[in-house]
This record gives sequence, structure tokens and C-alpha cells, in this order.
Amino acid sequence: MVTIKDIAARLQVSPSTVGRALSDDPRISAATKKKVAEVAKEMGYVANLAARMMRGASSNLVGFVIPDIRNGFYATIAHALSKCLQSAGFQLALSETEDDRMAELQSVRELASANVAGIIIVPTAKPHRETVRLLKLSPHVQLLRRHAMIGDQWFGIDDTQALSEATAHLAQLGHRRIAYIGGTDELPTGAARLKGYREALPSGEPEDAALVHLGAPGAIEFGRDATRRLLSLAKRPTAIIAGSVQVTHGILQELTTQGVRVPDELSVVGFGDEPGFSWWGPGLTSIGLPVSDLATACGLWFIHQIKRNAVQSTNYTSVSQATLIVRGSTRRHGAPAKSSARSATHGLTV
Repeated sequence: MVTIKDIAARLQVSPSTVGRALSDDPRISAATKKKVAEVAKEMGYVANLAARMMRGASSNLVGFVIPDIRNGFYATIAHALSKCLQSAGFQLALSETEDDRMAELQSVRELASANVAGIIIVPTAKPHRETVRLLKLSPHVQLLRRHAMIGDQWFGIDDTQALSEATAHLAQLGHRRIAYIGGTDELPTGAARLKGYREALPSGEPEDAALVHLGAPGAIEFGRDATRRLLSLAKRPTAIIAGSVQVTHGILQELTTQGVRVPDELSVVGFGDEPGFSWWGPGLTSIGLPVSDLATACGLWFIHQIKRNAVQSTNYTSVSQATLIVRGSTRRHGAPAKSSARSATHGLTV
């Protein structure tokens, strides 16, 4: 590793002069700073981040704490955030929690010990008190999920509106037995989506508890199991709505496995709009989310606040609207079946 002493020896100046030049100290002339920078680049010098932090400087890292990077939803967000941060000289440091509050605490603890510039977090349902304390010591913002204990800086989606619109779409098509498979209502997103579903159910129809399944939103197998249970009912639902991307994958896998014809036997509304959804079977009607725009807006705001040193003193909420994308997987209940290969079960296996 090339050190400051190596650069100083090359230039025949003191190590303290090189150190000050590299840290843009006003006591060093512009000409000297330029020469030091040129030689440092030529020799392949890399700044020692640990040493910088020991001197009290924050790093250029921004932590991003999420449940599961395997979820395309979060992968898209991470990509958009990374590009946004890079353009401002910051780097994204990714941590996964799998919705485990202790793993979340460990992630936040490690990021705080690295003196990161800030933390963007998708919190678990019940963050540990120590997690909350550590977050309050660092610039942070919540994304998608919102927990009152963590603060009032939040970028999210109107989940109630999203599920309400999807449910109303099916009700308008004459469906009365509309099932919902979504995340646990212990999560703020899960509770909001369940609320939207319930609010838009056909008026006068009693809610059937057998049609609602709540569980781990990131588990494909939960989506599959819930779908199996719904298909085993004596009085099956005529439509199913998914409350998360991974649940959507689980539903589609199970319907394909069991040979259920969509939409002839069952109408389906997915969550998110991953590339494969547009060509699954007849095309999946789905709740489209402005994921990249949301992530970019969050990143730009966060960078601006970090540079102003004003993140913690600013209460800020940004709510984006979802859009229902109607394709071939939903149709009027009771309408005659269409003879088409795309109305069968040929679709996405993930």
C-alpha cells in the first residue's frame, strides 16, 4: 500500500504537508495541492478510511438496510439509489435483515461504527430499542415502511390507495369472492394494504376470513401455500390479489403447478410490475409501483439534507401513487371462456 510518507518522500516534503494537501487544508497552496494530487494518483494512493474516521471525519458511505436483496423490488430500489448517490460522490453499503430485528440491530450497529454519512432503512415490524437509539445518532430516512419510533423522515407509497384500486377493479368486473394474500398487518405496509383491500370490497358482502391470508411478505412459499389453501376451499374465490412481489411469484407458481386457467377459472392481480409479469400467461394485471422514481427522490433529498447537516431537524414525508396496470389476467366474472393459448397456464416459473 502506498502511504502518505511514500508521497512525501517522492516530493521531498513533510508527510504533514501531504496529509493537509489531500484533506484540502486552506493552509496549503493550490499549486501544492495539485502536485500532491497528481503524484498520489500516479503512485496509486488510496486514502485510509479508518484513519480518516479516527480524526472524526465521516465516510462517503450511505448504508441501505433492507429485508431481502433477492426481491426484485428491493434490487431495483438499490440500483436506483446507488446511481443517485454515486453522482454525488457517495457509495451505497447494503445490509440485509430478512425482517429479523436482531439482524437489523447488527446491521445498524456496524454501519454506525463505520461512521457512515447516513442510513436509509426499510425497518422491521418491531425495531429493537437500541436500533432506534443508534439511528437517532446518525442521519437517516425511512423508505417504504414507516415506524413512528424511528422518526418523521419517510418516502413511501400510498399502499391503501393501491390495494383499494385493485380490489375495486375486480368488484367492477362482478367478482364477489375476492381473496387477498399479503404481508402481516404488523408491518405498516401490510396493515395499509389490508385496509385498502377491505375498504373496496363489494358493499353488502360480508367479509369471509377464509379469503384473507397474511404472512411473511418476502416468502414465495407463503404465497404458494396460501394459494393452495384458497384453491382447496369448497367455495373457491373467483379472484386473488397479491400484496407483495414475492407473494405474487408464489401465487403464479402455484397456479401454474395446479393447472388453473387464468382468467377463465380465476382472475389474478399481482403486486409490482417486474418484466416477466407482462408476458406471464395472458399478461398479468398488476399494481405498478414508481420504484425507481421513489428511490431517486429519496436519494436526492437525503444527499441534500446530509450536505446541509439538516436531516434530523427536518420532518419530511413523500407519498407516491401506485398505478393499476390492466392486462389479460382479469376479466368479468361469469364471462364465457376464450379459446386462447394465452388464457391457459403458460407463464412465468420463478
